Amino acid sequence: MKLTQTTLDKLEDILGESEFVVRYERGNFQSGWCLLEAKRIVVLNKFLNLEARINTLLELIPVLDIQFDKLTHDSQKLYTEVQKLSLTEANKEETAA
Repeated sequence: MKLTQTTLDKLEDILGESEFVVRYERGNFQSGWCLLEAKRIVVLNKFLNLEARINTLLELIPVLDIQFDKLTHDSQKLYTEVQKLSLTEANKEETAA
């Protein structure tokens, strides 16, 4: 996956289409993000660079309650790709352990 602003925008669109709000704020987040599930808000550390923002969303999206039916066709394709990447990473970690 390309690490570009367009990719970041598309990942943010997945969250927006699932009624999550993405905000960039200052803070001492251990992992670079904070999730307020009851309010469906994802807060990312605004000091993260582009690559870290993309990687954080790639890590976070598979564990969120994404409403697949509300996604546009392009977002559905990207969401499916993100899920596959997540499964691939999980399999690598299990194999290494």
